[in-house]
Amino acid sequence: MAAQDSVLTQIARPYASALFDIASSEGNVDAVETSLVSLNALIGESSDFQRFLRSPVINSEDKAVAIDAILARANAHPTVTKLVKVVARNGRLFILPALIAAFRELAATARGEVKADVTSATPLSRDQVASLAEAIKAKIGKAVTLTEHVDPSLIGGLVVKVGSRMIDSSLKTKLTAMKIAMKEVG
Repeated sequence: MAAQDSVLTQIARPYASALFDIASSEGNVDAVETSLVSLNALIGESSDFQRFLRSPVINSEDKAVAIDAILARANAHPTVTKLVKVVARNGRLFILPALIAAFRELAATARGEVKADVTSATPLSRDQVASLAEAIKAKIGKAVTLTEHVDPSLIGGLVVKVGSRMIDSSLKTKLTAMKIAMKEVG
């Protein structure tokens, strides 16, 4: 799956870069990003939409017509609509989620933000997320965009990844370390 994500990212990057350049020159980066986030939410909510994007059976022209209707109904930003139509005509709708992720990374970098992945045993509250973002911002000196993940096997605590740095304060890791330490003693 990681190899597939890498290929999708490689295909999506030039489209995302072109979209970012156009949005920057028009001064619409925030509006385009908001529209892309809404489109990504639609993709995430509908397994039928996901299958439609990936389907090799539906030809490019039919996909272009359908995606045009979806974007019109979703009230997508005109720049997003134009790009998605180009992607559809090129038979590349399957890269849409990767394109959105790549665009968001470019926009975050332009704003001076850093991406952090946070994994917790249970979903974090809004206050906890805000507090964690402030703590990370104070530590690294840059605004932080958090991506949350839930992994019940952690039992408790957090695993925070910022760039190449990782802070693992999960109970699972602490218990594993205790187990190894006890084996060395006995």
